[in-house]
Parts: sequence; C-alpha cells; structure tokens
Amino acid sequence: MIIRVADPDRDAAAICDIYAPYVRETAITFAYEPPTVAEEAALIRHLQQRYPYLVAEDEQGRVIGYAYACQFKDEGRAAFTWSVEVSVYVAKDVRRSGAGRALYTALERCLKAQGVVVMYASIATAEAGDPYLTNDSELFHQKMGFVKCAHFAACGNKFGRWYDLIWMEKRLQDTAAVADLRPFTPQMLAEALQV
Repeated sequence: MIIRVADPDRDAAAICDIYAPYVRETAITFAYEPPTVAEEAALIRHLQQRYPYLVAEDEQGRVIGYAYACQFKDEGRAAFTWSVEVSVYVAKDVRRSGAGRALYTALERCLKAQGVVVMYASIATAEAGDPYLTNDSELFHQKMGFVKCAHFAACGNKFGRWYDLIWMEKRLQDTAAVADLRPFTPQMLAEALQV
C-alpha cells in the first residue's frame, strides 16, 4: 500500500466511487447525494491550500481509501485555527485491511507537524442491529486514540430513521507548545511516512 498526496485531477473520480456507496446505502454520512467529480476535485484543491488530503493505493495502483482534514467550524473564525475535523473512508472491499489506520496515522503525523492541537471526528451512531449503520466507526476511532467529547441525540434523519451524532477528539500536542500553523507540504508526508 502507498500513501500519497491526493491529485485532484487524477483521484477525484476514484474518491467519488469510494464515497458514493456510503452516501446511498448507509447512514455513516448524513449526505443524501454524493458529490460530482468536479465538486470533489474542487474540494481537494481547496483543502490542500492548508491541510493534507491523502489517498491510499494498493499494489495495482487503485485508490482504495482517502483521508483529509479541514478547519473545525467555519474558516472565518480564526480562534479555531489549531483545531481540525478529520474524515477517512476506504473502499468497502478493503475494510479491515489496515488502510484506514495507515491513512489516519499519516494524516495525524502531518497535522502534528503543521502545529495542529486537536483533531475532531463527527460520527453517526445507531442502536445495535440498524440496517444502515454499525458502530464500527466509533470503535475504529477509539482504537486510534480518540475519546468521545459530545453527543447530539436524534439530530440526523436518513432513510426515514433518526440518528445520533457523537464527536470524538484526539489531542496531538499541548497548547503551551502552540506556534503559528504551518501550511501542509508534501515534505511533511514524506517525513511522516519515515517515522
């Protein structure tokens, strides 16, 4: 498996192919419609102005997963500069292969090199046995060192069902060490992958 920086022109279609089944078949995301390839390419370009947007490729060069960060809350609120929201998705046929862990590990190391203090993940939850949602994402984030920090009851409706949303967080460094946030560079990923 290779972890690399996403290329908007080369990877947007594959990323859309990975994400679309989650939108159409699950409540993992509260989106009702998947983005177009052009919308995803524009998002990649926008996020990469400041943060990492990474993809994982298998031995055949197929994109099998992706992970990215964006500023927590609105970009216009400068006080949130050192806080990010993170997301990771892997192709359904490679779940539990280690791709998600590899992507998140690389993403976390890049964010720490940038000077990010805390990562947040927004995760839908459901009762056991729900046909559209397992709680695998919450368990995955726990294994990655995230802890639950907020719970919103019945805040999302999809497939005619109400879902709760939790937020989980992972602290990357002490606030006493905070300096100006550095923009993401490919060199940060190269160094993250050597650790």
